[in-house]
Amino acid sequence: MRTFAAEVIAPQLAHGDLVILTGDLGAGKTTFTQGLGEALGVRGPVASPTFIIARTHPSEVGGPSLIHVDAYRLGSLAELDDLDLDSSLDSSVTVVEWGEGKAEALAEDRLHITLERERGGEVDMVNPDYGVREVRIRAHGDRWADVTFERN
Repeated sequence: MRTFAAEVIAPQLAHGDLVILTGDLGAGKTTFTQGLGEALGVRGPVASPTFIIARTHPSEVGGPSLIHVDAYRLGSLAELDDLDLDSSLDSSVTVVEWGEGKAEALAEDRLHITLERERGGEVDMVNPDYGVREVRIRAHGDRWADVTFERN
């Protein structure tokens, strides 16, 4: 997920982009965001903001900051709106984990990325991020009309 985010998604991102991540626990949402953060050159470490809800990672290379939001504990768009994300949306790349049904109103132009991991079998406790993932990208709005997502 880290490599996919860094090589396929990050090169397409710019100031003002919104990425909504959907996937079960362990699907790789935070690992994906860590890859974005590394590729964007933001101050880290990028970790799950589960208990603080939102964390800002300023750019160290003159690019956009990364706003990393975990909407899991939020019950509605109103609670997400209370975070005042729209004040920094235009100058940052904003990633909202668990944002489906809550974050779409933040921007007409957005990427919705769904991560799925196969269930069952044995978990490799030495490398728990290992495993096959299926990634679906849905682009919304004119911003993404002519963008293709390919590995460099």
